[in-house]
Amino acid sequence: MADGAPISLYNSLSRRAEPLRPLVPGEVGLYTCGPTVYSYAHLGNMRPYVFSDTLRRVLEWKGLRVRQVVNITDVGHTVGESDIGEDKVEAAARRELKSVREVTAHYTEAYLRDLARLNVRTPSELPRASDYVPQMIEFAKVLDERGYTYQADSGLYFDTSRSPGYGILAQISMEGQREGARLEAVPGKRNKADFAVWRTEAPGQRRVMRWESPWGTGVPGWHLECSVMSIDLLGRHFDIHTGGVDHREIHHVNEIAQSEAFLGEAAAPWVSLWLHNEFVLLRARKVSKSEDGGPLLQDLVDAGVHPLAYRYFLLTANYRSQLELTDAAVQAASSALRRLVGRAEALRPLPDRPTRAAAEAAMSTDAGRAALRRLDEAVSDDLNTPRALADLNTTLRGDDLPDTDRAVLLAAADAVLGLGLATLSAADLTGRTATTAAGAAVQALLGRREDARQRRDWAESDRLRAEIADAGWRVVDTPEGPVLEPAS
Repeated sequence: MADGAPISLYNSLSRRAEPLRPLVPGEVGLYTCGPTVYSYAHLGNMRPYVFSDTLRRVLEWKGLRVRQVVNITDVGHTVGESDIGEDKVEAAARRELKSVREVTAHYTEAYLRDLARLNVRTPSELPRASDYVPQMIEFAKVLDERGYTYQADSGLYFDTSRSPGYGILAQISMEGQREGARLEAVPGKRNKADFAVWRTEAPGQRRVMRWESPWGTGVPGWHLECSVMSIDLLGRHFDIHTGGVDHREIHHVNEIAQSEAFLGEAAAPWVSLWLHNEFVLLRARKVSKSEDGGPLLQDLVDAGVHPLAYRYFLLTANYRSQLELTDAAVQAASSALRRLVGRAEALRPLPDRPTRAAAEAAMSTDAGRAALRRLDEAVSDDLNTPRALADLNTTLRGDDLPDTDRAVLLAAADAVLGLGLATLSAADLTGRTATTAAGAAVQALLGRREDARQRRDWAESDRLRAEIADAGWRVVDTPEGPVLEPAS
């Protein structure tokens, strides 16, 4: 069992919080839907990985051994996520005049680089879909032999009418699935919700990536890879499956249907807990590759924002809440992280990422143990990171803890939140984003204030600072020059 407060997680399958009960005591199998490597991952794409990394950190901090699998989709994902059409990776290769291998290698490397900048721990396994196609064919053969599939001109399809619980994860009836707006009509499909297990080449078509199968030359359906790789690497049943909320309605529904048909074990669910993170919104719209590509982590870096400030920003909301991306919100997160890092710098070196039990043993006062208990209770309560951050900041502003206990608490928070508190400096987090976001008028005031300071006209400098404050901004003087923060 986990150490400390009991872990409760919101299960999308039941739509309620449930206790974590590992199938193997002391161990957790965790599968996270990974990226399709045909373009750069935008900021919204990165939320599922910060979320699942935070989950993993909490589990490990509480004494559980975690085996995490994140797949790399380099084949099978069609443009528009339909059952027919061009593969996203092949479309990108044609657009960029590169080979498929060059495209997937480039975007996989970029994805892993962004994970590292966000302090996301490397998964236990990073399997590529293209390496698992033979196993996918064998999986599909089992479905076919058991009568769960049928063949149409465009491929082998899973017959959802054979799956009694189909759609339960999305809480949509079979009739609702048949009428679903996202499900395109394909000639030969018996039900609109039926999905491709194998997609065969159309007459005259020759894909760049192609394999021979009993149903013709082609590629696996997109949903197949996650079932095959998770079962191979985590076992027939495992504890937690995570992903974006957009996967909850179709992709994960289809994974469940084909996996339970393959396993043939009606008594036990394939996966115990399904966890889904909500979207990051840009001007009240989902940050999506389909909307002009979406802002990238590098865009924030170029604007002077440290990547871990974006991680802090994500942690200011529960993973199940939508979060609007604004310059002011990101800058506020950067300022808050800078203050937290400033407190940690004075206490370094921090203890080396203790477990919860080790942190409790290191605390010297009842106040320190109480602060640690509050952190534990917050993150154990469906990863309530907003509460954890709020309590951490309140505690550190007070005088109840001796420095030794403050260091232990900061190390514990760093272990579960991954904010770089043991290594970052406040100077690392001083950027120009807020100054850029403030607008030309406020920037002009800042420039005039700097001129006044150069003239040693302190009265004018103070007057301009007050005018900037009236506009909703605070001036912070740094060794690199003045920067602006949103007043709060």
